[in-house]
Amino acid sequence: MRGFFRIFKGIYQQEQLKNMRAIIPVAGVGSRLRPYTFTVPKVLLNVAGKPIIGHILDKIIEAGFTEATIIIGYLGEMVKEYVLANYKIKVDFVEQEERLGLGHAIYISRHTFSDNPLLIILGDTIFDVDLKSMIKNQQTQIGVKHVDDPRRFGVAETANGEIARLVEKPEVPKSNLALVGLYYIMRPQLLVDCLKEMIQNNTRTKGEFQLTDALQMMIDHGEKMKTFSIEGWYDCGRPETLLSTNRYLLEHQPLPQPLKGVLVQPPAFISPQAKVSNSIIGPHATIAENATVENTIVRNSIISEGATVINSLIEDSIIGSNAIVRGNYKRINIGDSSELEFY
Repeated sequence: MRGFFRIFKGIYQQEQLKNMRAIIPVAGVGSRLRPYTFTVPKVLLNVAGKPIIGHILDKIIEAGFTEATIIIGYLGEMVKEYVLANYKIKVDFVEQEERLGLGHAIYISRHTFSDNPLLIILGDTIFDVDLKSMIKNQQTQIGVKHVDDPRRFGVAETANGEIARLVEKPEVPKSNLALVGLYYIMRPQLLVDCLKEMIQNNTRTKGEFQLTDALQMMIDHGEKMKTFSIEGWYDCGRPETLLSTNRYLLEHQPLPQPLKGVLVQPPAFISPQAKVSNSIIGPHATIAENATVENTIVRNSIISEGATVINSLIEDSIIGSNAIVRGNYKRINIGDSSELEFY
């Protein structure tokens, strides 16, 4: 009999997963990643061989999700074009015309989801997490990570194994558990009701309708929530964190195929559609599709789609889409015990 119930429970969880939807807000302008985001939305920036949103979609599809809502805004048509061209998952696109906060973004997408459990995953962060384990306990859970300074995050305060209080960007945090952008919601309609109340009453924190405040309202209405520890959390919101995420992902990818006339120092990614010759690539280098790299050393850097780099040393850098970088070689005579630096 116990075996029967285990099988039944497994079938139920699998069916529930098939009916679950992921909400991915990507409407932001990515101001901290300018100038790269002047012409490309942040979620289409290439990291370890594919756009950020590609890594996110691969993760939810691997976990068994069959539906997604993508909330677009700035350069949203480019996001829509990429997703439709590369993925078969059922996707609804919702445009957030006004940037009124994450809570507002989720609220305007409410028509796309039902009473089934919901996963909200922010579009500027890549997670290394077992999503199936996260939803196994059949309870609302919020992904958290211990950080040294949680003041720029939402913060979870816990008691008796559950979340007692959620605070958005507190000046004096009472906890180091930062909300990192992954939310599993068992009762989506209760969330919608709380968001609706916030918006009708114009309840804002730091000028925006915050998802954190709506989740706290759910707790006030009796919703039980737990934290879910996430160690593999990789921010893509700034150039330096984009490069560190690129390094991590490359270290977990297969070695690239050898290329004639190219020395590859792994980990590295070289798109089959890239043109690379007489160069040293890596470690921790990404060469995206349709890029051209000649007579160049590239390490700890991202060469984006369609970019051209010739006769250069590229290190700790991001070369934007369709950009052109041309260096030159110098003839130098330098005497003994001398020192020369180029900038």
